[in-house]
Amino acid sequence: MKIGLFIPCYVNQLYPNAAIATLELLQKLGADVTYPAKQTCCGQPMANSGYEHLTQSCNDLFIENFSGFDYIVAPSASCVLHVKDHLHSHADEAAATAIRGKIYELVEFLTDVLKIEKLDAHFPHKVGIHQSCHGLRGLHLAQMSELVAPAFSKPRHLLNMVSGLELTELDRVDECCGFGGLFCIAEEAVSVKMGKDRITDHTKHGAEYITSPDLSCLMHMEGILQRNKSKVKIIHIAEILNSSSIKA
Repeated sequence: MKIGLFIPCYVNQLYPNAAIATLELLQKLGADVTYPAKQTCCGQPMANSGYEHLTQSCNDLFIENFSGFDYIVAPSASCVLHVKDHLHSHADEAAATAIRGKIYELVEFLTDVLKIEKLDAHFPHKVGIHQSCHGLRGLHLAQMSELVAPAFSKPRHLLNMVSGLELTELDRVDECCGFGGLFCIAEEAVSVKMGKDRITDHTKHGAEYITSPDLSCLMHMEGILQRNKSKVKIIHIAEILNSSSIKA
């Protein structure tokens, strides 16, 4: 099984530890992982701004980098969903279609492809899960609370395998954090209020860490936490699943 590791540009620049943890975790689980060195942005920010017609060079480079792998795995639900929904090619649509069918966010790859049932991980902290909108409603990493349907959560399933970890329960389990890509710029005040509400839900239930498969959401909440001098930290789920211990 040959895996191409896709590290979104903002993860590479701002949260490299999450990228390293993703690589190390996949290798621990026996995967043959390659990081294509020429990769760059998938084009999501441009597409979200209404300029998807200008993303073809990003698409072409993505296809060039990742066409030769059995699977493509990334620690970002929003970027994976963008590729799944929007990767196309004027030159080779068949290659684009193939990639859209074999790219996975890390959590869904661990649960749906590798079908992990045991992890050698230890994280002795109280952790709250943030269900990102892209992961929840786009990739179906968990059940949406507005549906009358059986509950499930792939992130919770994996985190329950981590020794010492205590999951906190929330009043509103899948409410948006307010990041929303460019929404946080266009509607700053609303975005901040939504982020504060999410953080309040976590802190009132005693979370020491907030985790998610989406670092963009965590980045938004981290800014609010830091401005309010909170002791609560954000951490990508890969770092927990790969952890034997972590310093406070």
